[in-house]
Amino acid sequence: MSKIIEQPRYSCALGAQQTVVAIKKAVPILHSGPGCSGKISALIGQGEGYAGGNTIPCTNASEAEVVFGGEDKLKSVIEGALKIIDAELYVVLSGCTSDIVGDDIGSITAYYQEQGKPIVYAETGGFKSNNYVSQDVVVNAIIDQYVDKYKNGTNIILGLVNVFASIPYQDPYWNGNLEEIKRILQGIGLKVNILFGLESEGVKEWKTIPNAEFNIVVNAWTGISIAEHLKEKYGTPYIQFPYIPIGGAETSKFLRLVGKFGKLDNIVVEKFIKKEEEKFYSHIEKTTDFMLEFRYGLPRRLYSILDASYAIGFSKFLLNEIGIIPAKQFIIDDTPEQYRESIIEEFKNISEFRSAEVKFCIDGGEIQEEIRKDPQKNRALILGSAWERDLASDIHADLLIISPPVSYRLVLNCGYAGYNGGLRVIEDIYDRVLNTYR
Repeated sequence: MSKIIEQPRYSCALGAQQTVVAIKKAVPILHSGPGCSGKISALIGQGEGYAGGNTIPCTNASEAEVVFGGEDKLKSVIEGALKIIDAELYVVLSGCTSDIVGDDIGSITAYYQEQGKPIVYAETGGFKSNNYVSQDVVVNAIIDQYVDKYKNGTNIILGLVNVFASIPYQDPYWNGNLEEIKRILQGIGLKVNILFGLESEGVKEWKTIPNAEFNIVVNAWTGISIAEHLKEKYGTPYIQFPYIPIGGAETSKFLRLVGKFGKLDNIVVEKFIKKEEEKFYSHIEKTTDFMLEFRYGLPRRLYSILDASYAIGFSKFLLNEIGIIPAKQFIIDDTPEQYRESIIEEFKNISEFRSAEVKFCIDGGEIQEEIRKDPQKNRALILGSAWERDLASDIHADLLIISPPVSYRLVLNCGYAGYNGGLRVIEDIYDRVLNTYR
């Protein structure tokens, strides 16, 4: 029996078009039906990159392509993209129509690869998975079909790391998060391939992926298959930190873990941590009187309606450094079964003295109904999306929009990761709380 899912928080597999858009001077070429790309951009867009949004080349497959196949049309669109768009990488992505019909986009792409064109393909038919999964599929396709061919030598560069963390655009704050993660890793002495966004060197940086000393996955589960693939392909070891580190304590924990794994100079690591912690906590100390006087105005319990990486990261920070107690936590990224137990364990040990209940659910309507039925004993903070605006209003809760759709926020370089991200979280929460007072 089919079920209607209310208020989705992610897209179909074709949403990986945004992964490509996030790479400097990379262009997705879609072999899909009309409207697919536009709907994805509307849900997780906020910015067109170099050639995103309405610029994305697409075959706009129709009934004719279903009946007769769309390979000729795909060739025509690829030819046009190569002539008109000055890109350094082209990534052909299939949609539902082409995958059902069985168009051979692999052989078509191979024709242009043999001509020396920087082009790859990935099968991302929407029905196959969601964009959390297809992010890894597309990255691995680029590694196999492009990076491996044009890799910058075979020597390992000491201190060089590849980072796989926020999913571009699916995480509305991906650019700011990646900037902060790169900054703090550089602070302990590493050279960082961040791969996406403004802090990346683009395709040139991707070519050095095989030269990394080790890889870092900053995520509950997305990115693990990339790291495993690189380990098998190039023998590159990797370390996983299973959530976004936010604030002083968790960011320092993250850096110490990386430093130990990479056998970095402990003096350098600790010196950087000390400097960053001093800045972080000095900002908080400046507001001690205000926070103490206003403590009864703060939310006392926390509901997360987020993907696993954000839910764990925010819960740890808000409980252990701000004092907001996690209520039930809802994970909305359709986490694969093999990763759920480890996520549950993180919530069981959310602090030394507390645990938090977690539920895996992709139905926004069901989640909101459950929160409405929860006894409203204290003021609540909801970390969710624009879908939760009415819920927050109805139960007199404060809402901080973290996941898509963001709708009521414009995001430029805001990020919540790291030391700077922790300060931004405090600012944003108090901003919403103070705005309710007259």
